[in-house]
Amino acid sequence: MRYELLGPLRVSDGRESHFLSAPKMETTLAILLVRAEWVTTKEQLITELWGESPPQRASAALHVYISQLRKFLAAAGHGDGETIVTRSSGYVLRLRDAEYDVADFQRAVAHGRMCLQAGRYEEALAQFEEALRLVRGPVLDQLPDGPVLAAFAAWAEEERLDCLELSIEARTALGRHREVIGPLNGLITQHPLRESFYRQLMLALYRSERQADALQVYRTAQQVLQAELGVQPCPALRRLHHAILTSDALLDLRAAS
Repeated sequence: MRYELLGPLRVSDGRESHFLSAPKMETTLAILLVRAEWVTTKEQLITELWGESPPQRASAALHVYISQLRKFLAAAGHGDGETIVTRSSGYVLRLRDAEYDVADFQRAVAHGRMCLQAGRYEEALAQFEEALRLVRGPVLDQLPDGPVLAAFAAWAEEERLDCLELSIEARTALGRHREVIGPLNGLITQHPLRESFYRQLMLALYRSERQADALQVYRTAQQVLQAELGVQPCPALRRLHHAILTSDALLDLRAAS
């Protein structure tokens, strides 16, 4: 059995995907997966499913959803109906031997970081690309964004952006700075307050013999940060700006490797 949360919710037995037709059952499963191996209280589930104004029979409806989910998971090949365990305050979803895309993503990123720190850039890049392939689109797309699922989606997006930064760092270390310029321009448009993308673009442009363009990126960052937040660029960005102005030899690819 494989559970996938990094995109629309998907459950697979290795041969075919299984889908839940009832939206509230799908939401319930998503919440239990986000909190897999931890107790999810009935109150948390009810708030996620109905917000602050649940119906009078919310607890009874939740009991029905859990019962149907147990049957669904057993029919899909995961467990014998005891995959979802009842506790005094709520429910726990046991992953047992199931595969989980979130765990796969985290393992790949952790391995990639280790390789990056060791200077094994090709291996690091392969790990980051593997992790990014697991993200199939907006996390838990089309499910309601209650407190648990909204927090998970925000966490997953931050993890994805961190992984993108790391993959760009690996490409730049490999001397593939020209190929990251276009994607970085797009990322800055989408995330104009993320200073690390400005820093990476400045370095890529400088190493592509485009010093003037690199300095213009700094001016853009300075203007955006001042207009939006009333702050100056972070110290790392300011240091890079100074290094580019002075053509610091430490920015050369050979010096950095």
